Amino acid sequence: MPMYQILLTRKYLLSKIMPFLAALCLSLCTGLVLVVWSVMGGFLTTLLDTGRTFAGDVTITWPSGIPHYQRLLEIVRKDPRVHAATPVIETFALMRLPDDRVEGVQVRGIEGPSYAATVGYDKALWWRPISEPIKTDEKGLDPRLSGDQDWKQTYDDGMSLTRRAGRNGPQIPAAVVGIDASGFNKLQDEGYYVAQGLVRPTSDGKTQSLPRYLFDNSITLNLIPLDSQGRLQTLVSKTLPVANEFRTGISEMDRRTVFVQFDEMQRLMKMDAVPKVVPKSGGAFNPYEGVNRTGDTKLPEIQTGELAPARSSSVLVKAKQGVGADELREAMTAAYAQFAREFRDVPGVDRLTGSNLIRTWAQANATLVNQVKRETALVLFLFWFITLVCSVLILAIFWAMISEKTKDIGVLRSVGATRSGIAGLWIGYGLILGVVGSLAGLALGYFVVTNINAIHEALGRYFGLYIWEPRVYLFSGIPDKVNPWHALIVTSAGIAFAVLGAIVPALRAALMQPVRALRFE
Repeated sequence: MPMYQILLTRKYLLSKIMPFLAALCLSLCTGLVLVVWSVMGGFLTTLLDTGRTFAGDVTITWPSGIPHYQRLLEIVRKDPRVHAATPVIETFALMRLPDDRVEGVQVRGIEGPSYAATVGYDKALWWRPISEPIKTDEKGLDPRLSGDQDWKQTYDDGMSLTRRAGRNGPQIPAAVVGIDASGFNKLQDEGYYVAQGLVRPTSDGKTQSLPRYLFDNSITLNLIPLDSQGRLQTLVSKTLPVANEFRTGISEMDRRTVFVQFDEMQRLMKMDAVPKVVPKSGGAFNPYEGVNRTGDTKLPEIQTGELAPARSSSVLVKAKQGVGADELREAMTAAYAQFAREFRDVPGVDRLTGSNLIRTWAQANATLVNQVKRETALVLFLFWFITLVCSVLILAIFWAMISEKTKDIGVLRSVGATRSGIAGLWIGYGLILGVVGSLAGLALGYFVVTNINAIHEALGRYFGLYIWEPRVYLFSGIPDKVNPWHALIVTSAGIAFAVLGAIVPALRAALMQPVRALRFE
């Protein structure tokens, strides 16, 4: 690079305020794009990762339950691409809380150990012993650090989904409830929960204090079982002690989900092995045989002496490291086809694939995922378009500077500076502004993204401005990670926009005639 380019670039850079304003504008735009991309792209990444974490990579499901699911699990677990698999029973229920409030929830029957191996259930259990406070708990006030509870026993109860009946009684089936479902817990600014005892109204108009922690109470679930044909059966009501609570970070799941021991859930939903019945045949049908005490009629049935096989609503499968979800889905389709060939009383593989019931989490939530992708692309397009304004601003500033420095350009041309050298002077000037502005924007964007939750909390605390609503955006926290590739793309694009804005003024300067430039007034 000729020496005059270096000297003049430094002179122009340090003597004029307008180029710094252009660099400031570029830094704000690049920082804004990085923040938007990190938050919205992070939301999509978190959505996919968290969905896979708590729903498995692939789900095999049938609405009324999959018979002989134990054999299906054997076939699935033998596949070398499978890390773990677990059966799950899912249904909706009304949950009556200890203070007599009633909430609609989704109930999942799970096997604690296999469910933990498949979806990380063990990491979601909240009440557990911890040796160090979380990063934001500088004073160490998290109740889990204290010894006022047997946190190890509470954690073990959550893993087994059981609770001891009395001091010396046996372990009985229990429920594990989402941390935000009961209202017993208050999230502190430091990120931990504090249990707050609630009260229950009594029949005499007074109130009764309840135990402080939900796991010292019981809940009542009201379920509606379905038979193997998908028909509604009699309402089932079951009171269960609470073993623990869980937190996934998915707002809807933490507010609307209850886990119950798989065997107990199977029994409540009448999905365990039960006597098989068939319509009574032979002779003329007497309709009065089917009249029960309520006056309703039903088709007379007889038991066959056989047992209908136990059922599971779904089988969740987790892939081994390096195996993609789509690859695993193809493998599970083949595994189910083998399973369907062994049993005549299970739905065929074509019925499941035709109804998209062997699917990845992204396929199950394709509408939401695709909508987030489209919204992210649209917002990024708008902000990149705004960033283009920086190119126009640099073009206008350089155009004005070239008009001011016309005689200087004439002098340089008259002493031997080439057209490419003059053009290189202004393009290099634009490159330096782009580098300075883009790096400043990168630093600004990184600072905002990594501290965005603290900034959001401060806005809410001091100004009452809460923008992120977990019940709408699913997650309790705003994504706060910067993707290195996104940062590189944004920085490079900012530099490219700055150089783009300098090209036209540089060409104008390079094409000036020396004699006319020297005579310019």
